[in-house]
Amino acid sequence: MKKYLAALLAVSLCILPAQAVVTGSPDVDAKAALLMEKETGEILYEYNSHDKLEPASVTKIMTLLLILEAIDSGLLSKEETVQVSTRAASMGGSQVYLKEGETMSVHDLLKAVVVASGNDASVALAEHLAGSESAFVERMNQRAHELGMEDTTFLNCTGLPTPGHLTSAHDIAIMSRELILNHPSIREYTTIWMDSLRDGAFQLANTNKLIRFYEGATGLKTGSTDAAGFCISATAERDGMELIAVILKSTTGDTRTATARSMLDFGFANYTVLDVKPAQALPPVKVLLGEQEYVQPILSQGSRVLVEKAQVNSAETSLSLCSDVEAPVAAGQKLGEMTVTIDGQVRQVIDIVSAQQVERLTTFGIFKDLLREFFMVK
Repeated sequence: MKKYLAALLAVSLCILPAQAVVTGSPDVDAKAALLMEKETGEILYEYNSHDKLEPASVTKIMTLLLILEAIDSGLLSKEETVQVSTRAASMGGSQVYLKEGETMSVHDLLKAVVVASGNDASVALAEHLAGSESAFVERMNQRAHELGMEDTTFLNCTGLPTPGHLTSAHDIAIMSRELILNHPSIREYTTIWMDSLRDGAFQLANTNKLIRFYEGATGLKTGSTDAAGFCISATAERDGMELIAVILKSTTGDTRTATARSMLDFGFANYTVLDVKPAQALPPVKVLLGEQEYVQPILSQGSRVLVEKAQVNSAETSLSLCSDVEAPVAAGQKLGEMTVTIDGQVRQVIDIVSAQQVERLTTFGIFKDLLREFFMVK
């Protein structure tokens, strides 16, 4: 017995002050690039975003994702120690010069991976979690498949040049989003500008210059080899919106930084995220044959919508809510929908659900209600 009555509700919008809109596109000096908003996953700009290219040490974002997932699920702790194998100690390229048999905490190894891009630290963590780097790489590829990273094949956990080790700007944005969205504690490491290991004996300096010189920078990972060029997945947050700028095969470290800055500037100047919600509480819904007369409807989730700043005042909602519902009613049972439109285009549909459970009246309860209704007997 669900009849839906259409009704319009005003929306309450958290609107940022108007800012000048950047015309055109960001200035990109790279083989491929992509700009994504973290919360919605919407793409704001892309260029050759599915080209399969070498990612260099940006590979380590997937390494970090698997380690953070293990930590957050309780399989690893940041305090436990890792013993360095012969193979881990033999890694070339960027490293923190781990020695065979040396022990270091997961916390310090994470710092070494993020800030110093330590290949030795990456392999040490991979072996500690999966038993071998090859087993860890299998997990990397499995996780990439689960995330829909169709352009990606990982052959190591470091990004050291290996034929066939390829990904795309699109896929890097996907794994970057997964890391920063669901494992925000990674910021403890990605926002480090300078630090040290081994009680101050070994100094660390972040190659991501944005951390020091870009307002709101939160990470994430740089990489460079002769074949890959200069790469980065750069993240920054302003006014509650976090962006991910991926650049592959830029010509120099400085052009990589300049391109990331241009893309982030473009995103922050042109877009914002709105909180969209009814201006007043949703009206109670009558429950037929229920132990309670009414049930309170609520939104099943918050509504955060990415919009161009020029579209802020065009956001509207419409509400479809049933007039009554027959018991029993389950908590979370759908009672209607709220539709969010921007410039007349549907951008989001959110279920309206019951806030609580309501049991059906027993035969005795129905009889008691009839007495109360007709004879005013309590």
